[in-house]
Amino acid sequence: MFQGMKYIYAVYQEKSVSKAAERLCISQPSLSASIRRTEEKVGYPLFDRSTKPLSLTECGEKYIHAAEQIMEAEKGFADYINDWGVLKTGNLVLGGSSLFASWVLPGLIGQFSERYPGVGVELVEESTLTLPSLLQKGRIDIMLDNCELDAGTFDRQIYREEKLFLVVPRKMVSEKLIADYGITKEMIRESEQEGMEIPPIPLRYFADRPFVMLKEENDTRRRSMDILHANRITPKIALELDQQLSSYHVACSGLGIAFISDTLIRAVPPSPDVVYFGLKEKDRCRNISFYWKAGRYKTRAMEEFLRIADNRI
Repeated sequence: MFQGMKYIYAVYQEKSVSKAAERLCISQPSLSASIRRTEEKVGYPLFDRSTKPLSLTECGEKYIHAAEQIMEAEKGFADYINDWGVLKTGNLVLGGSSLFASWVLPGLIGQFSERYPGVGVELVEESTLTLPSLLQKGRIDIMLDNCELDAGTFDRQIYREEKLFLVVPRKMVSEKLIADYGITKEMIRESEQEGMEIPPIPLRYFADRPFVMLKEENDTRRRSMDILHANRITPKIALELDQQLSSYHVACSGLGIAFISDTLIRAVPPSPDVVYFGLKEKDRCRNISFYWKAGRYKTRAMEEFLRIADNRI
């Protein structure tokens, strides 16, 4: 009854027989017939065809749960077999939020693929809220993020330390404040490489200014609010967004002040419309880490990728 589970699973993921058939490169009638054969073997329907999009029946939910366990076991054995070779074949699935999937992971993937061209690498871009669930279910092997995950559920390797800075529309600050506390992108890079100290700006200067914030579930939002509250500031929030890059562009438009990481600042071209300011050391530092499911078998591909990432710093 699990011979056609990959077909059933594709329909479950797509919530549509037609979309699943297109993804699987088979005809819709063939896929429908395969589903019916599986349902006949099970003895009960797996999908509730009265709903749009297509949903699972109670029996279907149990089937999908069992199928995921089978697929995870198959993947674990395939990964083990691949380790007998020298990484001439195999797969590695990496996950990251938009920031890391766009600006950090591509470079690491390029270095890994140059060394192991036979290993297929997939990059999954999802929100920080979704990625841990994908990691737990075995849909991805490693995720990269600046959040803090449960140490009992996930193992990790620190990639590097990340720092937060204020990005302030130039029209909101005086030339004196810029002269006293303003910093450049080059200074941010040099401070990391040479250990140069950046003087923090007193946040009282921005107590009555509007802020652009990420949404509440984001680590940057939590840290930003902690920093402001520690300085007895209740921010006027002009806009709430999902991504740091969006916050940066909105700050460049002059709408409000944003808390932005050096990861993004170093990646995007500098804008004449904003000024960077430093924060107190204890407030602005956090770790970017690679996470994987605790207790799972680490494939050679995972180990080699993590080793390359560690040596790249």
